[in-house]
Amino acid sequence: MTKELLGGKLFQSRVHSNNVESREQWLGYLLGPAGALLFNAILSTYLNVYYTDVLNLTTVWGGVFLTLFPIVSKIIDAVTNVVMGSIIDRTKSKQGKARPWLLLSAPLVAISGILLFTVPQASQTVQVIWVMISYNLYYSFAFTMFNMSHCLMVPLSTRNTVQRGSLSVFNQIAAIMMSGIIVALIFPVVIMLALGVDKSKWVLVMSIVAIIVLPLTIIEYYFTKERVTEETMNTNVETKKIPLATQLKITLTDKYMLIVLAYFLVYTIGSCIKNLGLVYYCNYVLGTYNDGTTQMLISVIGGLPMGLGIFLVWPLAKKFGKRNVTLIGFILYAIGSAICWIVPTNMVVVLVGQFIKNIGGLPCAYVFMALFADTLDHIEWKSGVRTDGNAMSIYNIIAVASVGICTGIFNMLLAKSGYVAPELINGNTIAHAQTQVVKDIITFSFVGLEVITGVILVALLAFLNVEKTIVKKQAIIKERQKAACIANGEEWIEPEVKATIEQEKMEAEAEEIFKAELKTKCEKSGKDYESLLKQHEDKMKANKEKAEENRKAEAQKEEAKAKILEDKKQKKLSSMTETQLKKYEAKIAKDESAWEVEKSKGEEFYKKVQEINWLEILRTDQTFCIDAITSGRFFTPSQYASLRMKDAIVDQFRDVYGIRPSINTLN
Repeated sequence: MTKELLGGKLFQSRVHSNNVESREQWLGYLLGPAGALLFNAILSTYLNVYYTDVLNLTTVWGGVFLTLFPIVSKIIDAVTNVVMGSIIDRTKSKQGKARPWLLLSAPLVAISGILLFTVPQASQTVQVIWVMISYNLYYSFAFTMFNMSHCLMVPLSTRNTVQRGSLSVFNQIAAIMMSGIIVALIFPVVIMLALGVDKSKWVLVMSIVAIIVLPLTIIEYYFTKERVTEETMNTNVETKKIPLATQLKITLTDKYMLIVLAYFLVYTIGSCIKNLGLVYYCNYVLGTYNDGTTQMLISVIGGLPMGLGIFLVWPLAKKFGKRNVTLIGFILYAIGSAICWIVPTNMVVVLVGQFIKNIGGLPCAYVFMALFADTLDHIEWKSGVRTDGNAMSIYNIIAVASVGICTGIFNMLLAKSGYVAPELINGNTIAHAQTQVVKDIITFSFVGLEVITGVILVALLAFLNVEKTIVKKQAIIKERQKAACIANGEEWIEPEVKATIEQEKMEAEAEEIFKAELKTKCEKSGKDYESLLKQHEDKMKANKEKAEENRKAEAQKEEAKAKILEDKKQKKLSSMTETQLKKYEAKIAKDESAWEVEKSKGEEFYKKVQEINWLEILRTDQTFCIDAITSGRFFTPSQYASLRMKDAIVDQFRDVYGIRPSINTLN
């Protein structure tokens, strides 16, 4: 059904190139996701303010509601993330496995986003129920669907590590630059001053932002492409269906994935607490309530490095490595936060500290998803299993659980320390003075905690060496795909060549449709069909020639780059002393030896996973009453006496699991 529904021309991606091009970067990874990411950025900063200051829910159940409700909600969110990850991994359509859910999420995020703020003027009980339902509709359902699909676009877009890194940068520009400009500038300076604690104004403004999500997410859908998924779609090789428990085991026993997930957990906790404390810190510690300038200065001066990072981070990451640049960045990150924590009420000192901190946070902001994608490829090489949806569900569980837990803890600290919410009196918002205890808690939330998380992240990154051999692992993955294709009796065609053939076929079909439609129009209008067709064909020929010229120019550019790099390498080697050259050769030999050890262990694990998966299916499926013997992997003759019965079992096994055991395996 999914294949048929999304197979039409209407749902086809507008991206056809085998390589990532500028249109895909700007529309699919920058403009498209900007709507949902902007809205979510606003929610991460202001939704809690809406609950505490506008709806005045801080005192509900003695402060227990805003403490427990976000935490409890994340239990539901955790479940939906696991389910969504499994659904994505099992989705098969011409548009990929993640992109279809991106399309479906567009209206759901917009509608549920509006419901977050349209809390009715009713009893406190009704408001509490509305808040719980709308919060879970948005976070546990709609945004989970969007975020998991969106985050998988970079890993599934291409295996080219350079192009993948470029897309990661564009993705983060949408998350940091575009949403940051609005949240950091327009909201504190203009919108928050106008909103105050007037509920009707909050509903109007937030509904407008939520509606913008719909068209922009649709743009993201049409201008993205799952090239990694298409590698397997372009062949008829049957893929094994791996049980969810096995996928989880593979994912959660890989050292690089565990480091990545721990890294993300620590970073997310620090960021969540900081985002929650931002408005309160600017209102009660560094500045005055809604003064319009304090939050703007903090966000703009502190966030200025994010703009510079577009031009600096990726060249540095390509030269020194994504992991290395990110590690050094977090040293600066911790230093900058420490400066702010030492003198939290001095504007100049805090701005300097924020500037340093955000310079340190640049690599994390722009290249993390590229590291995550490399880790997914590493797992595929090691196990033969692609666990995109499964890994992303864990990633999302960390994200959403951290938000809920951090929100609950932050609200509990506010309530227990005696935070007093502002009031709307005679149409004016009146803020109350806060105690020193409240100010200390807010200060630690905004600048103190990230000193600790920065140090922890440096320690974690020291062990993340996944990118060092990723190109070799990707080559092995490709060889396995080729071997499986040949074993299946098919002719192996390189994925990029196959995609080109498919594209040319679609273009030829579209051309025939165009000619038929043009002929019909000419017959009705009396225009010269042959003349118009000649104009069209000349235009198409010119476009193809231009595209071919661009392709050749790009290929020449890549060759020139490779030659420059090789020349630099040779020049560096020739300038080395004999001692330096020996050290260099020793390092190369050491790296190669380490790779051979890793390769050997990886191949052993790969074989083990393939066999464990087979035996698990045989052991657990009672339909066939199978007695799998580990050493020989065969069925006893007493169970299946005739070849005809064996053939029936083979067919049934193939229909259920999508794989076909050989007759020899059954003997």
